[in-house]
Amino acid sequence: MKILTKNLTLALGIGMAIFACSETKDKTEEVDQLEMEQTQPKTNMEDKTITTQIMSKSGSDLAGMVTFKEVADGSLDVTVALRGIAPGEHAVHLHETGDCSAPDGKSAGGHWNPLGVEHGHRLEDEEFHKGDIGNITIGEDSTGTFNMQVEGWSIEGDSTTNILNKAVIVHAGPDDFTSQPSGAAGPRIGCGVIAK
Repeated sequence: MKILTKNLTLALGIGMAIFACSETKDKTEEVDQLEMEQTQPKTNMEDKTITTQIMSKSGSDLAGMVTFKEVADGSLDVTVALRGIAPGEHAVHLHETGDCSAPDGKSAGGHWNPLGVEHGHRLEDEEFHKGDIGNITIGEDSTGTFNMQVEGWSIEGDSTTNILNKAVIVHAGPDDFTSQPSGAAGPRIGCGVIAK
């Protein structure tokens, strides 16, 4: 009986030691995996999304958001959603300076135009400002959305593609795509700074 008890105690002790070693190994592997994940560069596309709030300017009641999301081919998917402005067409551009401090939005400077070309229509003309986007249509309920995929823009790319620290400007009227240098779109009624 003493031998049986001794053998059972020995077997139980060996089993507990094996279990403890296995548990320690599992915890070590978990820690190693976590450390490896923390040191790997982040490639999640969600990290390449910026949402910019649009504030009212020039006495308007405009409010809205613009979302920039990097997609697989390197271009940016841009969605503009606005409310509180007159029905009809309103120009939307990126301007060169991320500063919306002026009541009329003029602190944002002119159109973002790092290549020094003429203003034009992004989808139809050979030459256009990097900051040229287009017109958003606002419905009778004073709301509207606009979406497009833009090549030649980046989040943290080189100086000719990087949209960070630029301003989104919404105008009181439509862009005619021909008048220089800004499409005769009227006063700036909304402004938002593109920042991380």
